[in-house]
Amino acid sequence: MDNIIFAEGLRKTYQTKGNPVEAVKGVDLQVRRGEIFGFLGPNGAGKTTILRILSTLLLPDAGKSKVTGFDLLKDAKNVRRRIGYVSQAGGSDRDVTAIEDLILQGRLYGLNHADATKQAKILIETLDLACIAGRKSGTYSGGQKRRLDIALGMMHQPELLFLDEPTTGLDPQNRARLWDEVIRLRDQGISIFLTTHYMDEADHLSDQIAIMDQGRIVAQGSPGELKKQVAGDTVILGLEQNGYSMDLVMQLLGQQAYVKEASLELGRLRLYVENGETALPDILRLLDKGEIGLRSISLSQPSLNDVFLRQTGRSLTEETFA
Repeated sequence: MDNIIFAEGLRKTYQTKGNPVEAVKGVDLQVRRGEIFGFLGPNGAGKTTILRILSTLLLPDAGKSKVTGFDLLKDAKNVRRRIGYVSQAGGSDRDVTAIEDLILQGRLYGLNHADATKQAKILIETLDLACIAGRKSGTYSGGQKRRLDIALGMMHQPELLFLDEPTTGLDPQNRARLWDEVIRLRDQGISIFLTTHYMDEADHLSDQIAIMDQGRIVAQGSPGELKKQVAGDTVILGLEQNGYSMDLVMQLLGQQAYVKEASLELGRLRLYVENGETALPDILRLLDKGEIGLRSISLSQPSLNDVFLRQTGRSLTEETFA
């Protein structure tokens, strides 16, 4: 499978009133054609800068890239013809109807009126907008607006669609519905580059994921491959503050043969164990024997948050996302 995005050594520094800020520090990316590529990272990680570079909205300071087979710097016009871009803010005009907005978008990309109307009607059916297509988009719900935004990005039938935080602000029902639409687009052969701060979204949708932190890619692979980097299950303990040392508790549990790693995180003890169901009863016995009070306990299989924690020493859930 060939690459629809290839990037090597991308760098970008912003000049500020204080010291220069290096937002992207030598990023390499390969995105295969026909897949959903998820891009995760906390606020300030640099993922928005990468998105803007790859969609021709921002020039890199260094590095090279090909998008849809064309050099990003030498042939940006051909790149733009072959990509769609849906920003987090959206691009629909609240004062016109969906059908009017879509036809205008098609005309801006050079379609004649008949072809633009035909493509608009196809997308209205595909994205389940038929019952509202004659209403001004200012009257739409959040989920309906996001589906219209995606339709606008698809009007010129791009090979590659950039989706920036597509489900931010949506309720769970509309999030799940939009997930189905994204998967359907992928199954129709559209390559999708998706930024998201929802770990469950990246896990559910993505064929491949890159996790970015402080301007660099810290992990990349399929969700399954990344989670395999974290051995065993995760046990998180919330302990009562009864005067004992958390470090001593961590030392006590960390020396058990079934515990692979132990760390403190926001006042909780995180253990990586070989088999959570087997280890849990023994952990409870040790706490009871040491008269260590327990407020909460959870057992889970490795997640993308565990991958981020392993690579950076911080939890994704601690971060503020863009």
